[in-house]
This record gives sequence, C-alpha cells and structure tokens, in this order.
Amino acid sequence: MIELSNRLGQIARMVQPGSVVADIGTDHGQLMAYLAQNGIIRHGYACDINEKPLNKARQILADHGLDDRVDCVLASGLDGLAPGSVDTVVIAGMGGDLTARILDAAPWIREHRTRLLLQPMTKVELLRGWLRENGYICTEERLVQDKGKLYVILSVTGGPSGEASDEERYGGFCLEHDPLYGLYLEQQLRRLYLRMDGLHRGGDESEAEPLAALADILEKKKEAWQRGNGQ
Repeated sequence: MIELSNRLGQIARMVQPGSVVADIGTDHGQLMAYLAQNGIIRHGYACDINEKPLNKARQILADHGLDDRVDCVLASGLDGLAPGSVDTVVIAGMGGDLTARILDAAPWIREHRTRLLLQPMTKVELLRGWLRENGYICTEERLVQDKGKLYVILSVTGGPSGEASDEERYGGFCLEHDPLYGLYLEQQLRRLYLRMDGLHRGGDESEAEPLAALADILEKKKEAWQRGNGQ
C-alpha cells in the first residue's frame, strides 16, 4: 500500500470521494496513486511541466496497476487540461506566488467553480490576498505538522471578489477551530517581529507601524484562542 507524508495525507483526506482530480506539479505522483489505490477518486490527472518527475509518476502508477485510473499529463500548470474536465485541482508544494500565477492563467477554474486544494510552501499571505481579490472564497482551512514544519491547506472555490484584510491574510480565513491554530499564530508573530526588527534597524519606522498594529491583533487572537482552549 502507498503511504503518504502527513502533509499529503491531510490533502488526501480533504478530497471528496468520487471526484475527478488533477494534481498540478505532481512530482513523484504519490498523492494521485494513493487516491486511486484507495478508491477515493473517479479518475485523476497527474500533471507536471518536467518529463523526469512525470516518468516517476508513470512508474509508480504502473507498479501498482493504477495507470488506467490516472492519466499523466506533460504541461505547464493547467494548460494540459480541458476546461471543466475536473472538479478538483490540487496545487501543493509550490510558493504562493507561483500558485497564484498558475490560477491566473486558467480563469476557467473560477468560472466552473472547480474546487481547489492549495498547500503553499511560502507566501501564503500573498496567496490569500490574491484569491480574495480574484474571485475565490475559502470554504475550509487546515493545518498539519510534518517533519517539524507547519503547513496550511486551503480549500477554495469561485465566488465574489473582494479584499482580504491583513488579519485574514496573516491569521487565516477560517482556522480558529483548528487544534494547531495557536502554534500557527505564534509562527506568524515570530515572522512579523523579525520583519519589524529589520525595518527598525533600517530606520523604516513608517513601514514598521502597520506591522506592529497587525502583530497586536494577532497577539489578541492568540490569547483568546488559548483561553478558549484551556491553554
């Protein structure tokens, strides 16, 4: 049986049974192989821009007799998929800025209200802001720890455009009930304080002020979360 890391395992648990799923930047193809092997998906597409990782995906699918359940697609981003051909798209393990560029190049994702499972490795604040501004709404967020690191997974779909507040961009859209939320806020606050320290050292007090206000908001959220969870 195929085993997944904690990070990929959490994504797999968020896939709705019976979905047609595309994994963008599939790398070794383990996620798609796991979803097919466990009968979670109706059909799948393992997509990658490079031939070498796609060959690894082909091999693992063939080794487990799953190559009739998952098609391997050599393409950049979502270019290899026909609009409306899938109901779920996974983009995991990329930076938030690259994830936004991939989605920006495929507006049919929003128009078809395709479900997105996004796990950015960096710049999640940028991605949250981009999603809200470009007509996506977040319906679910999850946190997962894997090898000492904390990752965010967002489930989003097409919706009205708007603007994400700094509190939402840094604190999340709907993470308040996640058991790891306190740890996440601590991580975000450490990042803010490091940025503020660098600005203070550089004499950029005007840029540090809004970060200080945001840090105060997140500190209060952390305190409220800890009280509510007996910590």
